[in-house]
Amino acid sequence: MALSPDVQQKINTWLSGNYDATTKADIQQLVATGQDDALNDAFYRDLEFGTGGLRGVMGAGSNRMNRYTLGMATQGLSNYLLHSFGGQEIKVAIAHDSRNNSKEFARIAADIFSANGITVYLFDALRPTPELSFAIRYLGCQSGCVITASHNPKEYNGFKVYWNDGAQVVAPHDKNIIEEVQSIQSVDKVRFQADESKIHLIGPELDEAYLRQVQQLSINPAAIQRQSDLKIVFTPLHGTGITLVPKALERFGFQNVHVVQEQATPDGNFPTVQSPNPEEKAAMQLALDQAKALDADIVLATDPDADRVGMGVKNDKGEWVLLNGNQTAALLTQYMLSARKQAGKMTDKDFIVYTIVTSDVLGDIANRYQVTAYNTLTGFKYIAGIIRDLEGKETYICGGEESYGFMIGDFVRDKDAVSACALVAEMAAVAKDKGRTLYEEMVQMYADYGLYKEHLISLTKKGQRGAEEIQEMMRDLRANPPATIAGSPVVEIRDYKTGKITDQKTGQTTDTGLESSNVLQFLTEDGSKISARPSGTEPKIKFYFSVKQPLKSTVDFDLADRTLDQRIQAIIEDMQLK
Repeated sequence: MALSPDVQQKINTWLSGNYDATTKADIQQLVATGQDDALNDAFYRDLEFGTGGLRGVMGAGSNRMNRYTLGMATQGLSNYLLHSFGGQEIKVAIAHDSRNNSKEFARIAADIFSANGITVYLFDALRPTPELSFAIRYLGCQSGCVITASHNPKEYNGFKVYWNDGAQVVAPHDKNIIEEVQSIQSVDKVRFQADESKIHLIGPELDEAYLRQVQQLSINPAAIQRQSDLKIVFTPLHGTGITLVPKALERFGFQNVHVVQEQATPDGNFPTVQSPNPEEKAAMQLALDQAKALDADIVLATDPDADRVGMGVKNDKGEWVLLNGNQTAALLTQYMLSARKQAGKMTDKDFIVYTIVTSDVLGDIANRYQVTAYNTLTGFKYIAGIIRDLEGKETYICGGEESYGFMIGDFVRDKDAVSACALVAEMAAVAKDKGRTLYEEMVQMYADYGLYKEHLISLTKKGQRGAEEIQEMMRDLRANPPATIAGSPVVEIRDYKTGKITDQKTGQTTDTGLESSNVLQFLTEDGSKISARPSGTEPKIKFYFSVKQPLKSTVDFDLADRTLDQRIQAIIEDMQLK
């Protein structure tokens, strides 16, 4: 594809402007070798500062993650903080993960904040994202950021922004920050020159404060004491989990933790995996192999910034299987509510939260324990928003989403794999104390509530054309919604963009009660739920499938599981999503 005039103009600006020699040389190399496609992708737009911040492939160009796109975003955030909190000392906390350039990007952000007169608390080395969330409120900061691209491939990095409650920014601040960032049209507006007197390194004292809070989540220390030799295999997948997960497990009383050494060293190239994502079996294989060799009880994994948790258990045939995010969230919710009830810690103010694409079994569990369950949009910033709105009125217990995120207690306001790992281990110890495995606990849970089965398909659509294709798919689904899916009539359509729920039989509409989001859901007569949602951070459109049937006995689990698999495949084929 030939270079458009807009792209050519941007290239000229970068080659003649106030950019470093290495950046210019990288661009000139692409020009000299005629790599128009690469140049188009690097310059066809500005890397979008979305509601959560920046995320993109690292490299030279306006649509890449580099010191200049990061610099303009940080300057825009600085301007908004100065406007919002003028006349007082403004403080921010900064953390980073193990990705390539993360440490350097964190330092660049610190320099820019300080150059704008803002006090900076910069972690002295890599740390999990949830600890950054904790540090913001602990240190009384107005904002914070973490340099991470979560579980994306190694080419990516990002800049995630938080507000003074320790949660990712939400309305109106998200849109206001975006406007400030977009108003910076030149790197010459970015103050790169640090004021060293404003930058303070933080480290072990924050770790200690955070770990004390995690430790207080434990409900059954006596069971852990009896099962302190529970055999745990843990992998941080070359990320930040290595800094705190083993310490948290030790604080809880676990003495038999085996770290996967090949993946223990933080490394932004993630050399042992294609993608450092605990959702993918390939990333978990080394941990599963070690668990099999050791005859372990459970496998735990965290993604590079340690906000997502993956787990593996032995099934009734002695085979190692990985639980998905819905299964883990459901088990943790069941454990937290049942253990609190048994310990006499429950109150009539307790509540949980889960997202609209997460298994509705979480709602069933809450209902059984007479605990309020709130349903919200995808993303922990919305879960944190509900906690913020109900602070002082109701008590948050736990919450989760299908994408391997879970948060227990409200001292952190983002998904937290450190505390989740500790509570999964406690849950396994309590089960073992009763002579049971977590797999048996899961099957029993589904016998109690009905078997829910979920599946996710992510269709990747890269580049400018990909973004257009995703929007076309959503437009087509709205304009021509299916009347039936896999033979079952669609009885309800939920359009979170318009905020309307439509009963397909009566035509009556009601409000979703949630803010606008580009998500469509189709509910069918047989209890299936299909959701379509473009990703806000990746070039993907995601389709979520949830099906359900009664489970009369635990012995019927395998057959029922296969039946639901077939139903999901029939839905995928009918919607032509392969």
